[in-house]
Amino acid sequence: MFSTAINFAQQVVHTGASYDYTYLILFIGIAIVSYIVQANLKSKFEKYSKMPVAMTGYDAAVKMLHDNGIYDVKVTSTPGTLTDHYNPATKTVNLSQGVYNSASIAAVAVAAHECGHAVQHARAYAPLKMRSALVPIVSFSSNIMTWVLLIGILTVQTMPGLLLAGIILFATTTLFSFITLPVEVDASRRALVWLQTAGITNSRNHKFACGALRSAAYTYVVAALSSLATLLYYVMIFMNRRD
Repeated sequence: MFSTAINFAQQVVHTGASYDYTYLILFIGIAIVSYIVQANLKSKFEKYSKMPVAMTGYDAAVKMLHDNGIYDVKVTSTPGTLTDHYNPATKTVNLSQGVYNSASIAAVAVAAHECGHAVQHARAYAPLKMRSALVPIVSFSSNIMTWVLLIGILTVQTMPGLLLAGIILFATTTLFSFITLPVEVDASRRALVWLQTAGITNSRNHKFACGALRSAAYTYVVAALSSLATLLYYVMIFMNRRD
């Protein structure tokens, strides 16, 4: 996203459109913060993956689902690192290999978080329903908005409507990012409450589960702020097109 924004900024310079280096500095700042947050998440996951608990991520996921009366959701293993996710369409909790088979604080925290989404789905949690409804719209927008925005910036003086269309498409992805925040925070809250009440974590290691999920949540905050900053950047180009 950041490289795309910078490339667009360079195109604006070449076309003579209004350009404010404040926005470029903002993008670079967000990119740096994003890198730090991602590095911190990776570091904590590696650290907490070495702290053993009594069950694997798979076992914790199954137990949390059953403790919440959910028996129609399947727990599966998916390739990759930190690729864990819940798919409401297929009702599957998909755990990365390092989580599925690992009996560690990091594994049970991530597994419980993803099951938190399954609980949200079962309870018809409103923000999750809103996010799910936006998925096809965001998917469509993501497929075409890069080209619409690029061509819109290059032709902003002659066809401003094209850039406006691109801004509207991008706004749907920004909205999706912000709706994602309460969904993720609530899933972590449900996970942490369950981990403690089920006795999976204790007074000594519960804080590490909190730390792992908090670090993961920061990535969503940065993504939302990045999307908002990029959206505002495109809006400013559109508003200043006659300068």
